[in-house]
Amino acid sequence: MGSLLSNSSYHELNGRLSRNVVMTGSILFNGKKKRLVYGVVAYVTQEDVLLGTLTVRETITYSAYLRLPSSYTREEVRSIVEGTINEMGLLDCADRSIGNWHLRGISDSASAFFVIQTLRSIARDGRTVISSVHQPSSEVFALFDDLFLLSGGETVYFGDAKTAIDFFAEAGVPCPSRRNPSDHFLRCINSDFDKVTATLKGSQRIRDVPTSADPLMNLETAEIKARLVEKYRRSKYAHRAKARMQEISAIEDHVIDMQSGSQASWWRQLSTLLRRSSLNMSRDVVCVGTIFFHVGTGYTAIFARAACGAFITGFMTFMSIGGFPSFIEEMKVFHRERLNGYYGVLVFIISNFLSSFPFLVAITLSTGTITYYLVKFRTEFSHYVYFSLNIFLCISVIESLMMVVASLVPNFLMGIITGAGIMGILMMTAGFFRLLPDLPKPFWRYPISFLSYGSWSIQGAYKNDFLGLEFEPMIAGEPKLSGEYVVTHTFGIPLEHSKWWDLVAILAILVSYRVLFFLILKFKESASPLFQTLCKENTTPS
Repeated sequence: MGSLLSNSSYHELNGRLSRNVVMTGSILFNGKKKRLVYGVVAYVTQEDVLLGTLTVRETITYSAYLRLPSSYTREEVRSIVEGTINEMGLLDCADRSIGNWHLRGISDSASAFFVIQTLRSIARDGRTVISSVHQPSSEVFALFDDLFLLSGGETVYFGDAKTAIDFFAEAGVPCPSRRNPSDHFLRCINSDFDKVTATLKGSQRIRDVPTSADPLMNLETAEIKARLVEKYRRSKYAHRAKARMQEISAIEDHVIDMQSGSQASWWRQLSTLLRRSSLNMSRDVVCVGTIFFHVGTGYTAIFARAACGAFITGFMTFMSIGGFPSFIEEMKVFHRERLNGYYGVLVFIISNFLSSFPFLVAITLSTGTITYYLVKFRTEFSHYVYFSLNIFLCISVIESLMMVVASLVPNFLMGIITGAGIMGILMMTAGFFRLLPDLPKPFWRYPISFLSYGSWSIQGAYKNDFLGLEFEPMIAGEPKLSGEYVVTHTFGIPLEHSKWWDLVAILAILVSYRVLFFLILKFKESASPLFQTLCKENTTPS
């Protein structure tokens, strides 16, 4: 029973069958075969995917804006949200954060009894509620109206929950007076308990205890299950269920209002996602400081400035990988809401970029300004502008790269490893650890370093910082070293193009990652039906 609501057939019942899952069989609603889509059936997973930084009220509010028609006023949406909160008994925790891996939020302090009691109240309002429960207490079990027991795909019992005890007694496996009925039912149909039974029987033999009268101690689970399945097929409970289904199938003129997806407009979806993502980022933002201070123009300052530039464009932007958990979280929410038909891929990508834009600018200006003026690179404002743009584009590229990784590797740990590995390769070929002219040409120089944002970023950073300066020579009395000489001879960077073209190259890489992210999401959607068709052909009996 625990896996009933998580299998593919129930996802199909809600119109949300995962695209890489193949379903066979038919779904009947009031006796009619049809595919139920948005607005008819709601499905809540055992572990729902939510943004942990948002409060309960904010989460429900954003969901309402994504689903309700755009014609609804703010007061109407608020009324629906508050009604949902009251109906679900969430008023006490409505303004508390949900919580995630690093943020403590609401806890599951409410007992299962009150949760089921709330669902029972919802069912009394004219809705049908199906719940998959795991070893409920006797008090919780008493709240259910009907019980559906499955084992290996076969129906063991379907009928009133209160009469299940009588059915098991009639089948020769009565529930002991002091045993929880739900525990007894599971022991009868779950073969995992055979090991427990064997252990208990062995313990009884050692202590020379008389053979137990409990049928569970003397029969294998497979035998008990077969007896129950056969008993149910010929029982009054099965006949009663079939008669009820025929009665429902005879109902005519029962029209169901079908919805194709979210009723919110494209702009409503975009603005809602923009506000939600911005709020989520504002509560997760982290800024990075600097470790360099006034390096000057001495001979050793050449290498200090180069190290500082590499640190900023490489290691400092590498810290953006810390946002990967948020990407994973948002991708999971996106997939769930995409299956619900809330919004499309393009809306999600645009809203994500626009919501992250002000925070990337804030990180750039805060960390970049501190670094620039403490190190005292150049006094000209145009150099500061270039410095800031360089940082902004590098952080944006890393963010876009990690979004591509999150779309391909949805596992947190493997995603971090994959992203860090890719960024490590990009950093190693950027021109700091080994000069660009010295990289092996066939592979590492072309195409790896050519496609690396770090190589373009360092080239532009060196041009922005060194050109126009003079440095002390290694040996006193010799001519000073010009910035042009340092860039071309010490670092092997040609001056064939302007530093601004280096920024254009980074921008092109940024756009490429965003387009790649879009294509991956669209490909996964378009390729899934083909995968589904192939799987059906392979599973269809000849």
